[in-house]
Amino acid sequence: MNNFITILVHLVQPADKNASLYPIYIRITIDGKRVELSTKRDCEPAKWNRKAGRMIGSTEKARQLNTFLDGMVSKIYDCQNDLIRNGTKVTSNNIKDKLSGKQDKGRMLVSIFKQHNKEVENLVGKEYAQGTLDRYKVTLNHVVEFMQKKYGIDDIDIRMLNYEFITDFNFFLRTVRNCGNNSAVKYIKNFKKIILICLSNNWLDKDPFLKFKQKVKEVERDFLSEEELQVLCSKEFNLHRVQLVKDLFVFSCYTGLAYIDAKNLTQDNLVIGIDGNHWIHTHRKKTDIPSHIPLLPQAMAIIEKYKDHPKVINKAVLLPLQSNQKMNAYLKEIADLCGIKKELTFHIARHTFATTVTLSNDVPIESVSKMLGHKSLRTTQHYAKILDKKVSNDMNILRTKFTSKMEVIKDKKAIS
Repeated sequence: MNNFITILVHLVQPADKNASLYPIYIRITIDGKRVELSTKRDCEPAKWNRKAGRMIGSTEKARQLNTFLDGMVSKIYDCQNDLIRNGTKVTSNNIKDKLSGKQDKGRMLVSIFKQHNKEVENLVGKEYAQGTLDRYKVTLNHVVEFMQKKYGIDDIDIRMLNYEFITDFNFFLRTVRNCGNNSAVKYIKNFKKIILICLSNNWLDKDPFLKFKQKVKEVERDFLSEEELQVLCSKEFNLHRVQLVKDLFVFSCYTGLAYIDAKNLTQDNLVIGIDGNHWIHTHRKKTDIPSHIPLLPQAMAIIEKYKDHPKVINKAVLLPLQSNQKMNAYLKEIADLCGIKKELTFHIARHTFATTVTLSNDVPIESVSKMLGHKSLRTTQHYAKILDKKVSNDMNILRTKFTSKMEVIKDKKAIS
């Protein structure tokens, strides 16, 4: 973040070769680039010490001139330190501009990040979810903490951002903040959006992410097996609030709806499909992708069970969901009571629909992807990779076919 600076105070020969006084200039050189500053002072060449860059002698005139030049050099170093403290790139031109009062303040990273977050906040509920805004705010906090620890600054000129800054921030997330790989990747991705804004506005000449590579590690998604799902479905609870949470979780197991999408359902989302049966027609909150789901009997039964619930009637919703935090707290209790060793969260229901309910029962992956509202089939394929039972069943069918063929060949050989 610091730059080596050289300062040369020297005389410049004027155009008039017969002039007795030569103007005094200060040359500032940083990283091979230099600028010349006029001191608006002059000196006789014979009274000038080229090596010291000062006037020779102890006269009052020499003392005043040398004191003035010392002050200018001191101001140059002060400017350099100010630029470093403010996170602004230290260049000879920046120092010259700062001395002359024409300094380009540049665009500061934190200011741009805050403006971005403010715009996202204004679009929460329209184009963004609250969780998205929260993640950007956390990312900004991490960036500020990183700069304070690494450089002792609270903000930085975006022109100072480079590959080293990105790699150091990535290291900070994984060590100081103790983030796992995928969490660190997500924070870096959020930060990269701010850089892309700067590039799009031509505020940056070069992309600091140009050679930076990172990769999300695939994680195995947890879901309920067929046996665990049946245990859960058959379990009845005396406490109404616990039974309600269990039923709503089961509803998601048989529809694949994420918590926010199930919470936002109204009677208008319940339609009669092309097959004459009830369907859910909605758009995923996260991606705004259409999701059309034929309702299985288990899901329809839960809708019927709670159609007269006060919350359903008063708030005109399809189901009386509580907050996600409360539901997840109850689900941990429900898992214990059902003897399920997995840490249940509402989102596991969505994974259960994708694996146990659909893919394991030979529903084509293209249909599953459409019901889940995935943007890409690749997202749905993550679920298919963990279905060992499905692979086993498919291979057993193939094994049976080959066994039959071998028996036919044996019979033919026996006859011949």
